[in-house]
Amino acid sequence: MKPRTAVILAAGLGTRMGGKPKGLVRVAGREILYRTMTLLKRNGIERFVIVTNERYAPLYKKFIEMHGFTAELVINLEPEKGNGHSLHLAEGKVSGKFVLVMSDHVYSEAFVEKAIGGNGLIGDRRPRWIDISEATKVKVRNNRVERIGKSLEEWDAVDTGFFVLDDGIFNVTEELEREKNGDYSLSEVVEGAKLPVTFVDGLGWTDVDTPEEIKRARRMLVKTAVKGIGDGFISRHLNRKISTEISALLVDKVTPNEMTVFTFALGILSALLTLVSLPLAGVLYQLSSILDGVDGEIARASLRTSRLGGYIDSILDRYVDGSFLALLAYSTLREPLWYLVALLALLASVMVSYSTERFKGAFCRDAYSEVPVLRKLPGKRDERVFLTMLFLLYPVSASIKALFALLAVLTNLRVALTLYFISRKVSQPKTI
Repeated sequence: MKPRTAVILAAGLGTRMGGKPKGLVRVAGREILYRTMTLLKRNGIERFVIVTNERYAPLYKKFIEMHGFTAELVINLEPEKGNGHSLHLAEGKVSGKFVLVMSDHVYSEAFVEKAIGGNGLIGDRRPRWIDISEATKVKVRNNRVERIGKSLEEWDAVDTGFFVLDDGIFNVTEELEREKNGDYSLSEVVEGAKLPVTFVDGLGWTDVDTPEEIKRARRMLVKTAVKGIGDGFISRHLNRKISTEISALLVDKVTPNEMTVFTFALGILSALLTLVSLPLAGVLYQLSSILDGVDGEIARASLRTSRLGGYIDSILDRYVDGSFLALLAYSTLREPLWYLVALLALLASVMVSYSTERFKGAFCRDAYSEVPVLRKLPGKRDERVFLTMLFLLYPVSASIKALFALLAVLTNLRVALTLYFISRKVSQPKTI
């Protein structure tokens, strides 16, 4: 049974962040706390208990009211004490199984989805986005915490700051309250409880203790926000490497919708330039293809995805492709036969995306997930745009005709194979 309540420790004074509560620091366009609570809510958490200090309580109260979270504030009157004491103050506010997280930790959606199904301390044996020298390390024995601390020389995993506990943990905190006069760390609680360890390795998470680490967290969120499942060869090996760098720079500055409009305008401009300069048109067309991934990356990194946004983006892409090929044919071709070839290339270019999107509309499932072989078929948009750019760098009549012929064959073949593989999948009898 998954937990329904989460405790968030947010009583730190944020001295290294200029006195600002770390949970309200914005990373990739969203407050850290908003991101954490939203992702937890998507995974079944219904209620939150936020332990904070007197100074920050009004700010967190305003934040909760603004975003409509179901949350209760618990005031830690002694925030200078260890964060184990903050956990103890949640006693009586939760029962049964609950999640415990830190307000200064940033998690990707994939991490939260997996971690919330774990038990005890969530450890990472392959951390990618943290400074190991500053991390809290964990020595594991028989799948339980044996020792924990930043100074461990031998360790098995890194503490991610994410825990799935039950209210039995307060038996440990009560004992430490008496022994330590309320001043003890969460690490002492974890080691004293000999918590079980669940490994969630290599997924996106990091902590934010300094302004410099905000950049690292922002980059992590963008890099882990790549959808990827429907990307073609060029996107995987070229476009995404560039677009994610651009997204990391822009995610706090522009909205996904603004980026969609800009990319569409650039694509239309590239189409118009086929009447003036084919090499320049090809280069701008490829640039628009690279930037076409930025709006989605920003949307996912800033938790602003919407079905409408994806729908509009897909429609605008078709307008750009259709305009580019139509104006390219108009400006370069003269024989009626080659107009027909260009028409076949244009129609099939639209049908490549339609063939998979129509599957989703008919069966309410993603074609690339249901039929993985489709991911390997050549002819996706990123590949077609890149090919177009290459042929236009040194344009002659023969190369333009060769381009249209190649696009016509490649796209129609892909559509035919898509129909074949989907038909096979759908016609297969279901096994019980």
